[in-house]
Amino acid sequence: MTTAPPTAGAGPAVPPVDRDLKRERFGWYSYDWAMSVFNTSVTTVFLGPYLTAIAEDAAGPDERLSFLGLSIAAGSWFSYVLSASVLLQVLFLPLAGAVADRSGRKRELLGGFAFLGALATTALYFAGDGRWLLAAVLFVVANISFGAATVVYYSWLPDLAGPDERDAVSSRGWAFGYVGGALLLAVHLGIVLSAESLGLTTGEAVRICLATAGLWWGAFTVFTVSRLRNRPVRESAGRSRSSFRQLARTMREMRAFPLTLWFLGAYLLFNDGVQTVISLSATYATEELGLEQSVLTGAILMVQVVAIAGALGLGRLAGRYGAKRVVLGALVAWIGVIGAAFFLQEGAVAQFYALAAVIGLVQGGTQALSRSLFSQLIPAGKEAEYYGFYEISDRGTSWLGPLAFGLTFQLTGSYRLAIVSLVIFFVAGFIALALLPMRRAVVAAGNVPPERL
Repeated sequence: MTTAPPTAGAGPAVPPVDRDLKRERFGWYSYDWAMSVFNTSVTTVFLGPYLTAIAEDAAGPDERLSFLGLSIAAGSWFSYVLSASVLLQVLFLPLAGAVADRSGRKRELLGGFAFLGALATTALYFAGDGRWLLAAVLFVVANISFGAATVVYYSWLPDLAGPDERDAVSSRGWAFGYVGGALLLAVHLGIVLSAESLGLTTGEAVRICLATAGLWWGAFTVFTVSRLRNRPVRESAGRSRSSFRQLARTMREMRAFPLTLWFLGAYLLFNDGVQTVISLSATYATEELGLEQSVLTGAILMVQVVAIAGALGLGRLAGRYGAKRVVLGALVAWIGVIGAAFFLQEGAVAQFYALAAVIGLVQGGTQALSRSLFSQLIPAGKEAEYYGFYEISDRGTSWLGPLAFGLTFQLTGSYRLAIVSLVIFFVAGFIALALLPMRRAVVAAGNVPPERL
């Protein structure tokens, strides 16, 4: 089934939800289910503390590592690795989007990137015994592959939902992701808590959790690829023989859509904060608050469960009040989260769980509605390329936040000051998004505005 691209000034473009479209949407939702375990079990829960621990074990008496002639604090290693993976994505993800738009082979590209990332994640099992550099290389490969697959995955949203449906469809996908992440994380929690009775050390249990996350990601990607369909390449996608030339052309053309770039700038700011809190919360909890891995895993599991209701609930609020207003409200809540995190008492498990519940309520909605908002601002035929720029700051791949966190810790030795340094990203992002005229931005991109923005 194909639908004609919407034109500015027409009524709401809502494709008929026939059986084929429902089947494809379910396949699209299933990739959120497949990939979410990389964010939860790998980036958020296990890899940060684990990579930090093996880096500290390998460090010298001064608790520093020697890398490329630089002296690096072992406690900052994971945040620097995360930032390095993003700097590489700045070069690679828009190119991956250009290839996807120009080739019309999104199914094949999604499968290839996802399987490479899943393989690298599974191989983290072998990164024990002080192999901090091997773990870093595997994570960089996995994170770049994750970002590239997500670029292609996001680009299906305008094909699967009209302007007035995208907030709901995007929110459902995010909810599917939280269900999948919660199920596997529950299994991982059981493995970690039962490590001694299973004859495993904690490190061995964590390595099993990392490997099974990779296997889960790869296995369920097979189902996703079987349901999604390639679309014909649109004329606006360009006919350059070289994807590099096509990318350069798109970057020049983006200057004609300053309001779309404005949204990207706002999103870069506040999502840096969101992603840094998500990816480094495990390090903060273990290193500053002295919480056990089992407490941390339980809190993240609770976040996953609460976030299912949060994503769907904020999606419904967006249908009533508009996605932009709901995202702005969520950013206010994130600022409150940062302030509360600074004052958490060491070893206070109940306080940590309460804060995690608030994060769960706003986390999914912030990301799902940002994804659907941006889909309204992309010129037809350029979806994957534009989502390439979007994904640079998405899903744990931000670089300014982790860099600020790592530098603050290195200069002050305080994880509390490092976490509070992230407030600036939420405040600046809130201001930038609040000042953006969304309806005018949608029309300027040649799209039909939804009824509520």
